Amino acid sequence: MHRIVLSLFLFLTIGNPLFAQKKLSLADFNQNYTFQEKTVQGLHSSANGLYYTTLEDGKRIVKYSYKDGKKVETVFDLDQLENAAISHFSAYSFSDDETKILLTTEREQIYRHTFSANYYVWNSVTEELAPLSEKGKQQEATFSPNGERVAFVRDNNIFIKTLRFGTENQVTNDGQKNAIINGVPDWVYEEEFAFSKAFAWSPDSKFLAYIRFDETDVKEYSMKMFQGKSPSLKENASYPGEYTYKYPKAGEQNSLISVFSYDLKSKTKIEVDLGEETDIYVPRLKWTADANDLAVFRLNRRQNKIDVLFANPHTGDSRLFFTEKNDRYIGEDFLDDFIFLPDNDYFVVNSERDGFSHLYLYDRQGFEVRQLTQGEYDVTDFYGFDSKKKIFYYQAAKKSPMQREVYYVSLDKKKQGTLSPKEGTNKAVFSSGFQYFINEYTSLDTPKTFSLYDNKGSLVRVLEDNKALNEKLSEYTISSKSFFNFETSEGVSLNGWMIKPLNFDESKQYPVVMTQYSGPNSQQVLDRWSVSWYNYLAQEGFLVVCVDPRGTGARGQDFRKVTYMQLGKYESDDQVEAARYLTTLPYVDKNNISIWGWSYGGFMTLLSMEKGGDLFKAGVAIAPVANFKFYDTVYTERFMRTPLENPDGYEDNAPLNHPEGITGRLLLIHGSADDNVHLQNTMEMAEALVQANVQFDMAIYTNRNHGIYGGNTRMHLYQRVTDFLKNQLQ
Repeated sequence: MHRIVLSLFLFLTIGNPLFAQKKLSLADFNQNYTFQEKTVQGLHSSANGLYYTTLEDGKRIVKYSYKDGKKVETVFDLDQLENAAISHFSAYSFSDDETKILLTTEREQIYRHTFSANYYVWNSVTEELAPLSEKGKQQEATFSPNGERVAFVRDNNIFIKTLRFGTENQVTNDGQKNAIINGVPDWVYEEEFAFSKAFAWSPDSKFLAYIRFDETDVKEYSMKMFQGKSPSLKENASYPGEYTYKYPKAGEQNSLISVFSYDLKSKTKIEVDLGEETDIYVPRLKWTADANDLAVFRLNRRQNKIDVLFANPHTGDSRLFFTEKNDRYIGEDFLDDFIFLPDNDYFVVNSERDGFSHLYLYDRQGFEVRQLTQGEYDVTDFYGFDSKKKIFYYQAAKKSPMQREVYYVSLDKKKQGTLSPKEGTNKAVFSSGFQYFINEYTSLDTPKTFSLYDNKGSLVRVLEDNKALNEKLSEYTISSKSFFNFETSEGVSLNGWMIKPLNFDESKQYPVVMTQYSGPNSQQVLDRWSVSWYNYLAQEGFLVVCVDPRGTGARGQDFRKVTYMQLGKYESDDQVEAARYLTTLPYVDKNNISIWGWSYGGFMTLLSMEKGGDLFKAGVAIAPVANFKFYDTVYTERFMRTPLENPDGYEDNAPLNHPEGITGRLLLIHGSADDNVHLQNTMEMAEALVQANVQFDMAIYTNRNHGIYGGNTRMHLYQRVTDFLKNQLQ
């Protein structure tokens, strides 16, 4: 009931022209970022769990008390240093004893997760600020647990800096571009296993374990780089440049993987025994709490079996400790939610073995003790274990797949409950020791708020309520978002949201823009706040609709994995069903329905238009996949196996093979330097459309990657899409 009242209040205050005069513009979302929410940046918990620090203005690290939320001191302030070598920093990390700080400056993005930077070390005892290295930018600089050293990667090799003496020790020497990588992942590992650091210090600081990637036999992909915004080309260059990197497409050769343990005392490298099979992945390295064993995660190529090996860091000998299997595939959540508890007596895994993602407790011999969470809902994040109170904390979608709550359960399961006071989307960041947590909360009606709670769920202080943003919103006329649900002809219940046009009149009919992403385990229909380009479209007279199809998240394994071996089939079926459902609504102009999407959403736009025919008057596919044989090994084979194993799954659901089904007007958009979904997809799709005599529009953005941004690019793109939709539907 409170949601209805609040929604009515918001409509009266921000959705009623009597109270608001300003109108939204494209520049609000692509240049001025008018409605950007404030967040708490650079949040770190102190080792004792009593304080937290934040990054403020890119210059200061400020300490606050968890107990009352009040400022304690400024830990570091660039403005207080004389002749500081840097003017700002974008991130920081403490040594375990918190006497030293690593500062990240001059960050230069490589791919989605990886970047190089110039790191600086602040020593609070000597009050000295010094560069970590002056021999070139570094990657993934990380303190050893004892704070005496920093490991980092430069030019595909690992180095260790001894801070006391200022000396650099080169651990590896064989690093070479497009051949050998040490300590950071290759492109496909970074993109699909979502990590950027491929080394790990042992808890006693005596060993550094790392992964070596031999990508010599991985096939290369090259992209032309033109003079526009390309620092690698000389001014007025007559010929374009070229960027070449290793990219394994579905069914092709991956990097050969090896794991090493480096003994700092003897300065020797010991190779870990990974077994006889070489066509494998090693997506994580972790140490046990006692530092006796290195846990190596060995994943098979099909990604339906993962072995955890315990390796002896002195000898490299390994033994099988734990195995997880799945009849389809094992998701990424398993990797990060596999945690050794501090007392070293137990470990926790997040498994889908009962049909939903749940936490299971095991002893150190590898025997299951008990299932910690149970029910027809998914655990969506595991926060950790309070070793004093014997309590586990986690995030789950118990109340609704569209919401998230923070929960706890005791080791013996006798105590359990929720720490989320409000319905919506809750995300927690716990202090060291789990005495407190900072909760990030949002809902359809509420921009993000950051609040400090104790571990009993009692509010200590609101850290950020986005009051200024709420005041700004009151100046505008904005349509609100609402949820809906419908059942398909196959009896599948699907969730969606819609934004109705301003001054909505149910007796009138409105053109529709359907938006979606639809990728495996993704979700767009969530109880969270946003004011975006979609609100601008509603202001311009469009009904904007989003539906999460089968294959998306938080509804159990069978709903999530029904797309296995046939990506695109059920998702596009459901988008077509959604369009048909919309035609039954009296306020929908059934002759003017469009669909659009980016990346997987672009793939879905193409397939839906091919299947839906006259249902879709227009569509926009940005950076789409035209056939998954063009995409990378890890992602594609996780859901599809290889093209050799599953030829029909690839070809039957490839938009490239069914262009004649498109009857509405299509706009294709791609960045010419997209390292993720290659321009190849759009160029091949364009040729297929030409040969099928299907007219279409196309826009290519020079030197832009998968995100298609930089300079005026986003403004140009959204103006192009908006004009296209208006021309086709209005």
